[in-house]
Amino acid sequence: MWYYNSTVIKTPKHVVVDGINHPAAIFRDSAMLTSLGIKPFREVAPDRRYYTLGSYSVDTSGDEVVGTHAGVAKSVSDLQAVMLKNTNDYVASRHAEIDWYWTRASKGGTAVPSNIATYATTLYSEHETKKTEIGNLDTLAKIIEYEARAYTETRKVEVYNADGSFKEYHASNTTTHAREIDMTTHFTVHPDKTDAGQVSLTAD
Repeated sequence: MWYYNSTVIKTPKHVVVDGINHPAAIFRDSAMLTSLGIKPFREVAPDRRYYTLGSYSVDTSGDEVVGTHAGVAKSVSDLQAVMLKNTNDYVASRHAEIDWYWTRASKGGTAVPSNIATYATTLYSEHETKKTEIGNLDTLAKIIEYEARAYTETRKVEVYNADGSFKEYHASNTTTHAREIDMTTHFTVHPDKTDAGQVSLTAD
């Protein structure tokens, strides 16, 4: 986008500068735009998960024009309500995936495997812990950190076949990556859905 004469130009178009007509093609010529006083434009807005849009200001003093929306912080209680819904919905979906084990057992079928029963118990325990943790997040900063907690992940290096398809994980070579994890939906993984390439995931 560009900015000229108090107007934001979203796409290249015919413009008139000092009475002279210029075709849309000039927007491919940065030097020409500079000579005409047409500057690049961008907008800066706060994260809409945590802020509503407040006052708007435009800074034309630099080589680039920047339009900035001030942020008005959402209330902690409103954000906590959303977080609780997200964690509740996530846990409900995880339990829904394993409910059939108990349905089968109740009809005289195979008993619930011990690893699935342990998984269900762990989900319940972690859910209760998260509800308490979310309730204790009494500032916006704490909420933002909880939904983007810094972790370090170590993964096995992937080995590929000649055609580019995945072959296997390397026996010893690993890579390390920085990750941000939303703790509202970070729970124990289903025992049958573990990530074979993950060596470790550690909170920083």
